[in-house]
Amino acid sequence: MSTTYTLDTATSRANPTPAPMKRLTVPAIMGHKADGVTKEPLVMLTAYTARMAQLLDTHCDMLLVGDSLGQVIYGLPSTIPVTIEMMAAHGAAVVRGSYHSLVIVDMPFGSYEGSPEQAFASASRLMKESGCAAVKLEGGEAMAETIGFLSRRGIPVMAHIGLTPQAVNALGGYGARGRSAAEEAKILADARAVADAGAFALVVEGVLEHIADAVTAAVPIPTIGIGASAKCDGQVLVTEDMLGMFERVPRFVKRYADMAGLIGDTAQAYAAEVRSRSFPTVEQMYQRKA
Repeated sequence: MSTTYTLDTATSRANPTPAPMKRLTVPAIMGHKADGVTKEPLVMLTAYTARMAQLLDTHCDMLLVGDSLGQVIYGLPSTIPVTIEMMAAHGAAVVRGSYHSLVIVDMPFGSYEGSPEQAFASASRLMKESGCAAVKLEGGEAMAETIGFLSRRGIPVMAHIGLTPQAVNALGGYGARGRSAAEEAKILADARAVADAGAFALVVEGVLEHIADAVTAAVPIPTIGIGASAKCDGQVLVTEDMLGMFERVPRFVKRYADMAGLIGDTAQAYAAEVRSRSFPTVEQMYQRKA
């Protein structure tokens, strides 16, 4: 028996409540792919808050505390300005709000590229301060040494190749990758390099479908597609994109709801009642005791 964190309905604050700890592990995630085949695709979504983690946890195998929070939560123009302090704080919130999913935290730009030693210092800090089970970093062959360094020291690493948002300035934008033979070969080489280095899973983002298929067939670890292929071993989306919270989303996003519209309509109804003095009513006010 261990503890997890749930929202107390009386206070809306996170309070530790005894609950069976049935959280998925890195070996369990890796075990989904056996002899190159994944029978049931893995489900991953992003989460940045305790409450969102609670709502998603039952339905997901992995929750990713993505550096996309820079744009989604903080309104930043890209993921580049995101700090390790942001990632640690949001990672801790997601761990508190979940008990089933494997929680993975993105390593922000500038926190790991300098050297394997820098990466270890950053990753160990994220794990200590958030309680997450793994970290994710971007890059292929260039990061293989770092992935191996971390893996040998007990830090599970999810790799990320193809369209890597932290390298948007070098890539020149967010367009799909793999349109040239040279780039296709590089993506495949990157996939093999990070798998050989010890990554336990691999995000494949924004690449042509046949390349994602080839990557999935080439590596023994699970591939998680985003703008890639239905044949990947799993899929991930930014939750707010999937919920329809933004007007503009990447082509590969499917909107499963229109939460922005619902929130707008609800706020409009609230504003109308406040202005007409029809809210609050006696049900929402405290009365003098007799």
